[in-house]
Amino acid sequence: MRAPSQHQLFHRTELLLGKDAMKRIRDAKVIIFGVGGVGSWCAEALIRTGVGHLAIVDSDVICPTNVNRQLQATSHNIGKSKVDELRERLLTINPEAEIKAFKVMYDDKTCDQFNVTEYDYVLDAIDTLRSKILLLRRCLESGVKVFSSMGAGSKIDPTGIRTVPIGKTKHCPLARVVRQRLRKEKIEGEFLCVYSEELPMESRGKTFCGSAVCACPDKEERNLCMSKAKINGSLVHITAPFGFALAGLVIQDLAKDNSNADAAL
Repeated sequence: MRAPSQHQLFHRTELLLGKDAMKRIRDAKVIIFGVGGVGSWCAEALIRTGVGHLAIVDSDVICPTNVNRQLQATSHNIGKSKVDELRERLLTINPEAEIKAFKVMYDDKTCDQFNVTEYDYVLDAIDTLRSKILLLRRCLESGVKVFSSMGAGSKIDPTGIRTVPIGKTKHCPLARVVRQRLRKEKIEGEFLCVYSEELPMESRGKTFCGSAVCACPDKEERNLCMSKAKINGSLVHITAPFGFALAGLVIQDLAKDNSNADAAL
């Protein structure tokens, strides 16, 4: 069977958004930091909508505890790189997409490897606070358009998910801490984020993650678990909508018809 054309693959998208928007979507350069429960679904949504240039950044390998919520995680690829497995899947959707995978943890030692100004959109799906603040600071200081995911853990009601400027979030502990840290470091600027207004649920058990019986496939991964202040329970019917909402911020922005505004300048 002949391989489908780009026009066929994205025909339904073009019917809704139009040819001009499809070109902007195809030409857009997007980078996602963190491709776990939120970022993996965000990446799939972007590629299925026609984004032509995507970079994905995550140092983790797939752990058995990822299977309940992460797109690329299955019982058959435990121990493999999250970004490599996700890239392989995404290319089966659109083989013509340019997808770069970076198996790197974004932190103060590696951040200089990424020039965020090279991208039209930076998407933050990082679950480590220090790295999250570092990325947001770099984007805000560079004037790069960044959209960020707040806490998707400890939630059960998908109808509480919202997209608002960080300053208008409520009931989200992670968003509160992010706001406080940005103010403390005198980092100015607003950005849209995905969060939930649902109050976090209390954990009903103890986690083995980061312990001597951690399910992570290698020592490096166990150390990452141990570095987290808290590990929350999470559900795919929350993390996936978070990822879709994050992708939606990009697509809605690209779908805007700015021709009239441009002509007035």
